[in-house]
Amino acid sequence: MTIDEALRLIAGTFVLLSVLLGYFVHPGWFLFTGFVALNLMQSAFTRWCPMMTILRKAGLREAR
Repeated sequence: MTIDEALRLIAGTFVLLSVLLGYFVHPGWFLFTGFVALNLMQSAFTRWCPMMTILRKAGLREAR
């Protein structure tokens, strides 16, 4: 699995989990959904994401 694939998997999991928690547990969890969305948007402009740094240090390889 490459860094890009892992990043998409993690972001999708965070969004789905936070929506489910916001619906079933407490609406405050929707703030986490917004945080993930803002981080995805800033990474589109800066081409840097904190999770990519973590995944790189974990040993995942770059996409070709």
